[in-house]
Amino acid sequence: MIETLKWEEAEQRICHGEEERFFERIDRQSGKLYSIAYSYLRSEADALEMLQEASYRAWSKRGSLKNDELFDSWLIRILINCCMDELRRRKRVVPVGQIGESANGSAMAQMQSSDQSDLENALNRLPKKDRHVVILRFYHDMTLTEIANILRKPESTVKSRLYRALKRMRTTLERHL
Repeated sequence: MIETLKWEEAEQRICHGEEERFFERIDRQSGKLYSIAYSYLRSEADALEMLQEASYRAWSKRGSLKNDELFDSWLIRILINCCMDELRRRKRVVPVGQIGESANGSAMAQMQSSDQSDLENALNRLPKKDRHVVILRFYHDMTLTEIANILRKPESTVKSRLYRALKRMRTTLERHL
């Protein structure tokens, strides 16, 4: 009986140490992760919430990580999936503020420069798989190799998606000039 209690205590200490190291690794990347979440959601509060959700999902699925060297890209992939889930959820819900807005749009939209909103519109018109590549490459200055690891695609696929996305964005922007 006493040996069983000692064994359980030792096991709890090991689990606590593992949890501490796991979240320290996440904490070291928190700035980068927040930046990625913010680029998808455009809200400080939502980005922080997705960072928390991604941390929870990563901890609960930590057994699925086969290669510890891929921890960073695995975590970013989980974060992107959380952000995409949130964006899909938002499409199903109509925000209360939009119901009574005038045809001119909100004051926030009027304050944005037309160039920035044109660029964001062109980005939002891209298919999701191409949009991921553009966001990670230009908003987060990642290399094509890093993006390929995160998306679990060959580097050549990432290159072709980036080329195709930039071509589509250029065409969209030229039409609006």
